[in-house]
Amino acid sequence: MRRSRGSTVSRRIVSLAPAATATLRELGVADRLVGVTSHCPRELAGVDADPAVLGGWLNPDLDRLDALDPDLVCTGDALQADVRDAIRDRGLAVHHADATTLDGVVEGFAELGRAVGRPDAGATLAADSRERLARLRDRAPATRPTVYCEEWAEPPMAAGNWVPEAVAAAGGRYPFVDPGERSRPVARAEVEAADPDHAVLHLCGRGTDVDPATITDRDWDVDPAVHVVDDALLNQPSPNLLDGIDRLADLFHEG
Repeated sequence: MRRSRGSTVSRRIVSLAPAATATLRELGVADRLVGVTSHCPRELAGVDADPAVLGGWLNPDLDRLDALDPDLVCTGDALQADVRDAIRDRGLAVHHADATTLDGVVEGFAELGRAVGRPDAGATLAADSRERLARLRDRAPATRPTVYCEEWAEPPMAAGNWVPEAVAAAGGRYPFVDPGERSRPVARAEVEAADPDHAVLHLCGRGTDVDPATITDRDWDVDPAVHVVDDALLNQPSPNLLDGIDRLADLFHEG
């Protein structure tokens, strides 16, 4: 029988999304984690938790997950929709987050707090995040630099979802993707026409292991300041994103 989300305190949690893992850490319930994916352990650095590692976020071992007998399984993003459905088919309770905008990311903190029985902690995290964003927006320079953010390099893809709003909150102008739209391949001519002042590389799954030459060695007729930013700070709809926006704001002000 599936447990009811929101009415029961979840004592045994499995997180199959790094963003959920990072948010659970901030909500103070990382010690309840009994299972995570191979992409999650770095989100638990310094936390007293030793959950089982169930494989990748798109191909977790569902039999091992079942054996852990979780009260709640956390998934995220449209790419995990099939995983979510397969887990629900096993009768397990799932909290699925699929934010595509900055407001959706922040509201997701409150929703996850309610799902794990920590509604006050979730509401506080969301409120603190909104206040932090307001302070960042107040720092925006009078003249906003044009910014190009790249989420994938082969082919080059301009970052979407909440990244356009993250750039705006940090004080930049982002003409490549509208807020809430998915990341998309970008043509050389588009980037040259925008003539960005800054290029931010935050390639999925690469952390900071990215060579700025990824952009500088291209035959693009642009000359931006190139920055490598940990992908977990921009690609992940978790409290880490607020740190990413802070990082962008510092870069734009330095520039």
